[in-house]
Formats: sequence, C-alpha cells, structure tokens
Amino acid sequence: MVGDRSRRRLAARRSVTSGSRPPPTLGNVSNGDGRLTHDLDPLDHSPQDACGVFGVWAPGEEVSKLTYFGLYALQHRGQESAGIAVSDGARIVVFKDMGLVAQVFEESVLNTLRGHIAIGHCRYSTTGSSVWENAQPTFRSTDDGSLALGHNGNLINTPELAARLRPGELSATTDTEVLTALLGTGPGGVEKAAMDILPLVRGAFSLVFMDEQTLYAARDPQGIRPLVLGRLEHGWVAASETAALDIVGATFVREVEPGELIAIDEDGVRSTHFAEPDPKGCLFEYVYVARPDTSIAGRSVQATRVDVGRRLAREHPVDADLVIPTPESGTPAAIGYAEASGIPYGQGFVKNSYVGRTFIQPSQTIRQLGIRLKLNPLREAIEGKRLIVVDDSIVRGNTQRAIVRMLREAGAKEVHVRISSPPVSWPCFYGIDFATRAELIAGNLSVEEIRASLGADTLGYISLEELIAATSIPRERLCRACFDGEYPIDVAENARGKHLLEEARK
Repeated sequence: MVGDRSRRRLAARRSVTSGSRPPPTLGNVSNGDGRLTHDLDPLDHSPQDACGVFGVWAPGEEVSKLTYFGLYALQHRGQESAGIAVSDGARIVVFKDMGLVAQVFEESVLNTLRGHIAIGHCRYSTTGSSVWENAQPTFRSTDDGSLALGHNGNLINTPELAARLRPGELSATTDTEVLTALLGTGPGGVEKAAMDILPLVRGAFSLVFMDEQTLYAARDPQGIRPLVLGRLEHGWVAASETAALDIVGATFVREVEPGELIAIDEDGVRSTHFAEPDPKGCLFEYVYVARPDTSIAGRSVQATRVDVGRRLAREHPVDADLVIPTPESGTPAAIGYAEASGIPYGQGFVKNSYVGRTFIQPSQTIRQLGIRLKLNPLREAIEGKRLIVVDDSIVRGNTQRAIVRMLREAGAKEVHVRISSPPVSWPCFYGIDFATRAELIAGNLSVEEIRASLGADTLGYISLEELIAATSIPRERLCRACFDGEYPIDVAENARGKHLLEEARK
C-alpha cells in the first residue's frame, strides 16, 4: 500500500487530482474554515495577500532550488499551498501540496525535479476553495506536449471564459484552471493560444507558464498585480517582486509591461503585446501586500511607506511621548511619523513569531485573551505614556481594538491611532481577498464612529491624495478601488464570489 505522503507526491507529479488532501501537520493558524491565516487575530480577517509567482529559464542551473528560494521570498503573498513545475526539455513534472513552501518541499524532492525551466507558485485562494486540487501550478496536456501555469490575480469574466470549454473539461474550481484549459486546447501551440486567448481575459493576471521548451510571462493590460523580469548569469527570471530576484542573485531588468507576453527559450527573449496597455497598478501593494525591500514602478516600497508616515504626521499631528508600530505592518510608517513629528520612536510590543505555527485551536479562555498569544506589551516602555500607534490599515477593527485595550491595561495614559492608508471601504475583485463591504468597518461607520469603536483617544487616516503622492505615480495610473470605489474594470455580478465555479457545479 502506498503511504499518504507518497500518494500525494505521485498524484502531484501526474497532475491528477484524487480527492482533497488533509492539512499538513504544521502551518499558520487555521481560521476555522480550512484557510490558513497569518493574522495577529485569526478571527479578524485582514486583507489576505495575493499569490506569488516565479519562473526561471537557466540551462545548467538547479532551477528547482532557484524556484524554491524565489517562492520563499514570496511566501508573504500566499501561505495556503505551494508548487513547482520543472521541464527537462522532454516532459514537465509538477510537485505541489498544501502548506508553506518550506513544508511542501524537502531537499530530496527538489533533487528529483531536474531540468532547465521551472515555474513556482505560492497561493492564497481568491477564486476556488483552499484544497489540493486548486493548488498551483496547474497542468494540462496539449496537442504538442503539456503546459504548466501559475497565476497571481483574479479574473472577472471567468463564467464567460468557462463557457468556451466542453462540459467536464475542468478538474479544479479556479479561474486559473479555466485559463490553463483554454491555453492548452488552442491549435498551433501555447504561444499562439496565448495571443488568441489573453485578449479575451478580463481582470488581474500576472502569469508565469511553460511548455517543455519555453518559459512565458504575461501581465494584464492594466498591470494591476506586479511582475518583473530579471537576468541571471546564465538565464532569466520572472517574479512577482524584485525581492525574489535579489534572493536568487538575479539583476533587475525591467517590469513586464501591461498587456505584454514574454517568451524565453534557447533563441533568447522575445516580446509581443496582446493588448494596448492601460496601467492601473494596485495602490494597496504599496500599503500592505509587497515586501518592503521590493521596488514597484521604480519606487522602493520601504521608502514609500516611510514617506507615508511623514505625510501622516503632517496631516494628523498630536502631542505624545512615543511613536510605536503594530508589528510588523506598521513599522515603516511609524518610523516616518517619528521623523516628521520629532516624537521618539520606540518598541511597544514583543511579537511571538512562533505562535502561528500550529493547528491547535485556542480554548475559550485563551481566545478571550485575543492577540496576546502573538503580541505582548512592554509595560515599562508604555506605562504613563501618551502613545501614537501606527498601523497600515483597518479592516474589521478587531485587531486595533484589542491593541488599544492592551495598551490601556498596561498603563498607557493616551492612545492615538494613526493609519497609513485611507479607510478601506470597498472590496477587491482583482486578487486580494478583502472582507465584503458589509464586513468592512469603514464601509459602515464614520471615522469618529470607528474611533469610538476602537476606544482610541484620536484616530487619523492618511488621505488618498497624500498616499498617492508618496508613490510618485499619477493618480490615473493606479487602481484605488478599495479606497474610493472606482473600479478600473467593471465586475459583473455573476463574476463575483470566491466559490462561483463550485456553486456552478451544484
């Protein structure tokens, strides 16, 4: 009898589904419905990150290990599942499983994934449930060979695209599976199929995909999610963020342009455009999603967040004794706030980085302690002090409410909350899993009502104008929908919902 882990590996390599897989023995906290979360408070559904994609073409290199480390650098973008596909020029092998990158891959597995082309993916589910069948890269046999694909983003015309397929042609319930099936069934090879199909696709998509001979990278005409191209000494890399290039020793070349398809093979790099670019990069990447050591559109994310903190201090000044961040999300903006205000920056909390690595659910007694499992106040640093607490965003408000309460219990004289993004009032349909508008605290309450709900002495959000100014990108080239409700691509009602393909099967 084949053991469970061996069955997973065999199924993954065949890219054949055989029922949902049990969760790994380790992971981040489960929020009770099977999803993994890295929230400070698992019951407070913060905006979950998009996904991370990585691709490499490098003959003579250990491409599976390069991809592993690239995904490691992109782990913050998705913690539910991870996978790598490798081609040796004759066949594609896919290995994927539920869990974090370091949990899914052992060195012995990576050593079996040999070839000169690889793509990798770490997932947070924005379409389709978090189950093994929906893990990526997806795989599809074609008339000429096979295809593997990784996707960051969210399509908004999935039902329309799925209608182009024959009944029973989908083996998973994601928009990525639909896209893979369409690219794999077109006549004339993968590249021709991409040029035919991608102009029909609407929504956010940064893609890495491959056949046996060629690595491809493509980005939607709005360029909503990031995608960059890098150069190795003996090859090329495409990745969601420049930080992943740094980790594998690749030199940043440029961003993949909106509406561009890049192909890399033994003849070099070639570029074609399948659509006219209409740039609308995600503003929330600067606020929350991207790593601080990443650059987007030539602007350092860390520098942007620090500058937002400076601007926040000028917009919402207050007399206080100490500026502290909510670890780790509020740190860059808190540094900027302290610089501009002249108020000392300090550490107000100790964060336990290991608590999340368990599936044991807290008892009711422990749950009532809220986020104390992950954060504990430094009483000697905050007792009797007037504090400014800086965080990047408020979604439901549960985390900030618990933090304010903890600081007051630890002896803080005043607690002033400052947020380095405008109120998040609208959901995202382009690859970030926000709460619904009904669940967003800023979608229902005024700033003063939110302040009262949190129990803070004052509350100040950065204005949308100042946040945009900090990015150095013109307003019309940014997607600001979660802040102002202006969606750059209209979303039909029948294309909304994380489980729309699963519901269509019922």
